[in-house]
Amino acid sequence: MASSGHDGEVQSPGDRRAGAHQTWEHVAYIAVTHVHQSIAIAKRIQDRIVEACGQQDNELWHLLILQDLIVREGAPESELKFFWLPQVIAFGYYPFSWLYLVNPKWSYGLNADFEDHAEHEYMQWVADNPQWETEPFDSDLAEEYGVFESIADLFRQIGHDERVRKEESVAAMDTPRFEQGGTRNLSSSA
Repeated sequence: MASSGHDGEVQSPGDRRAGAHQTWEHVAYIAVTHVHQSIAIAKRIQDRIVEACGQQDNELWHLLILQDLIVREGAPESELKFFWLPQVIAFGYYPFSWLYLVNPKWSYGLNADFEDHAEHEYMQWVADNPQWETEPFDSDLAEEYGVFESIADLFRQIGHDERVRKEESVAAMDTPRFEQGGTRNLSSSA
C-alpha cells in the first residue's frame, strides 16, 4: 500500500467541529469546571478533547474524499439518499453521543462497534471491486490526506483508520471516566 502521507497522524482540513465529537468537547469543557481543583484530571480531560478532535477531523477527511470521488465520477446523487437520509441518521445519532454522560464505557463500546462495522465494510467494498486495484487515486486532497497508487489502496487506508479508532475506543473502555489517583471518578460522590 502506498504511504498515507500522514503515517498515523491526522492532518486537519481546518478547524471544523461537528456532531458527536463536538459533543465530546462540550462535555469535557463542563467536566473541567467541576474538577478545577485537580490539574491532573483537567489535563486528562484536555487530552480527551484533543483525541476527539483528531477523530472528528479523520472522519471529515473520509467524507471529503468520498464526496470528491462521487463528484469526479459524475454519479447522480439522489436528494433522498445524499441529503435527507444523512440528516435522519445524524438526528438519530446525536442523542447516542450523549451516552458518554450516562455510561462512558457503553459509549466507547458503541463507538468501537461502529468503527468495526465501518472497517469491515470498507474492506469488503475493496474485495467486491477488484478493478480498483488498477484505478489510480487522483484527487486534489491527496497532498493533504495521502498519496495512494490506487482507489483500492485509498479505501484500505480508510478501513485502517477505522480500525485505529476502534482500538482507541476499546482501550478507553478500561478507563472511561476522568479518575483522580485511580480511585475517584466524576460519577462518585465527593
